[in-house]
Amino acid sequence: MHVPVLLKEVLKYLEPKANQNFIDATVGDGGHAKEILKLTTPFGMFMAIDRDADSIIRARADLEKFGKRVLFINDSFGNILNIVQKNKIRSVSGILFDFGMSSSQLENSGRGFSFQKDEILDMRYDVKTPITAEDIINNYGETELAEIFKKWGEEPKARLIAKAIVTERKKKRIKTTGELVKIIVSKKRFGRIHPATLIFQALRIEVNQELSEIEKMLKAIPEILDKDGRAAFISFHSLEDRMIKNWARNLNKKNLIEIITKHPITASAEELKNNPRSRSAKLRIIKMA
Repeated sequence: MHVPVLLKEVLKYLEPKANQNFIDATVGDGGHAKEILKLTTPFGMFMAIDRDADSIIRARADLEKFGKRVLFINDSFGNILNIVQKNKIRSVSGILFDFGMSSSQLENSGRGFSFQKDEILDMRYDVKTPITAEDIINNYGETELAEIFKKWGEEPKARLIAKAIVTERKKKRIKTTGELVKIIVSKKRFGRIHPATLIFQALRIEVNQELSEIEKMLKAIPEILDKDGRAAFISFHSLEDRMIKNWARNLNKKNLIEIITKHPITASAEELKNNPRSRSAKLRIIKMA
């Protein structure tokens, strides 16, 4: 069962009210969306966006009772401005971006997002994306792999692991997460986090071009939100959080936005106990000036 992270905090700071229009740009399984929709009854419209077609199917089923109030869009949040303009949404009080993966994606997608399951090396949110994690692992040069692991994963043993991958793929093509994890573990000890965590993060970011999508999305927000409208960002690693923080600071200096959360909000002790996946979640909120 998917448990939406920082739900109480998101509702507190986004302040959804009756008849307001909201966007969930990463709707996932619809956990946050359901609670926002309850608070924006009876006429508030809601746009549910996700790159993963399977997520849209799950969210549609979960949010069925809200009927025509919800518009489902299978697309990337990087295209949010085009999506809003195309659908002629003229008033938006709040937007939520949750950059984490849903439990369903990790556990049931079969696309190799988790290093704890032996699956194909895919890692695409949108299966129409041309390059898979398998393509990257088997076709990128050693230097290029090391750069990806260092830049997107901040992996200290990036060069060593890249070299080991290139050595192994000369023997046979690396096709599964299990095969990749075996290589990583041979070069890196177990510590506070699993040895494969940062490599898998880097691959997922490269496959889906996640940070460039975030960059596109951030440019669009001031054109979408109403005056006093709010945007909430839930990030799960430092690269995402840093992008949001720096963007917010720049716009705040220009008096275009107000930073509601001076420091990122993290999960309470109670939430950490009930949902260990929330441990790395950071929430930032801004309001349009």
